[in-house]
Amino acid sequence: MADQATIANDLAAVPSVVKTAQRIVVKVGSSLVTNEGRGLDEEAIGHWSRQLAALVEQGRELIMVSSGAVAEGMKRLGWRTRPKEINELQAAAAVGQMGLVQMYETKLRECGVGSAQVLLTHADLADRERYLNARSTLLTLLQLGVVPVINENDTVVNDEIKFGDNDTLGALVANLVEADVLIILTDQKGLYTADPRRDPAATFVHVARAGDPQLEVMAGGAGSGIGTGGMITKILAAKRAAGSGASTVIAWGREPDVLQRLCEGEAIGTCLVAQTAKLQARKQWMADHLKLQGAVTVDDGAASKVVGEGKSLLPIGMTGVEGEFSRGDVIAVRDTRGVEIARGLANYASSEARLLCRKSSAEFERLLGYAAEPEMIHRDNLVLSRP
Repeated sequence: MADQATIANDLAAVPSVVKTAQRIVVKVGSSLVTNEGRGLDEEAIGHWSRQLAALVEQGRELIMVSSGAVAEGMKRLGWRTRPKEINELQAAAAVGQMGLVQMYETKLRECGVGSAQVLLTHADLADRERYLNARSTLLTLLQLGVVPVINENDTVVNDEIKFGDNDTLGALVANLVEADVLIILTDQKGLYTADPRRDPAATFVHVARAGDPQLEVMAGGAGSGIGTGGMITKILAAKRAAGSGASTVIAWGREPDVLQRLCEGEAIGTCLVAQTAKLQARKQWMADHLKLQGAVTVDDGAASKVVGEGKSLLPIGMTGVEGEFSRGDVIAVRDTRGVEIARGLANYASSEARLLCRKSSAEFERLLGYAAEPEMIHRDNLVLSRP
């Protein structure tokens, strides 16, 4: 763990971690959603929905990652023990997902907020094209003020592509949408230095640095027969989320108005602070690419806007395309002398980019058959290669 002075400084910063967050991913566990497997907890889902709606009203962007489909399916099918066979898990998920998403839709609609069901698998996030499609869909929903309710697509997964727990899924979604904060609501108050049920000397961890190896030592195994996670999965999820600059809060899901109080700056649960800022993390990742798939050459006007004014790169300023790359690949931006001035994430594949050189966005649909982003590289996905 970090020294006491560092921890004290981090603790002082905790209230602002969630208070200033604009984009928040909330993950809630099976035991909370289904009241320890007794069936969907309508009252609890109603409370969370009310809080989500209030935060959306404030102008924040909320995504709910909810476990509970398998547990609800078990209840509807009369199964008391979580099945081990993948086909039985898939069947339970298919049955339970119907009630789960209907409950969220009903409760959010009662609060005046729209909702959307999004089912993901690991393959969706491993494949670059599907990753970008999922990201675009989620960001569009957030812009529309809709709350996406996400779950793993248990009806089609197998052992090779299964996330394994929704803590991991929550972290992957936080990375996907570049969230500011991941809030994991669980049936525990937060992290202790040891299992308080076995060690009376265990103390509560109010704040720590995400990714600190000692946190994994402190965390125990799974404590519920309903879900698949445990405190260790939450610690590892926080470590993963921190990779894109998102801090994580682990808190008791039945704490009254927990989401609103966190967003008001109250220190609740355990806060695992990311050590890298969100924008810095993404741009460092792009800057660290040693092998780029291709490049675009731009005229002096476009180079001036990108370097001097911090603008996005528009296709109308491009004079040439090199290499073969796909949408989402990191590519170089070169000036008229062939010098790399920046690099970033391409919104169009190389074959499409060649058609768009010197073209305005008004011509995109005619040339490509569809209209997507107006930029070749958005400024948020672009890092300068020189001062």
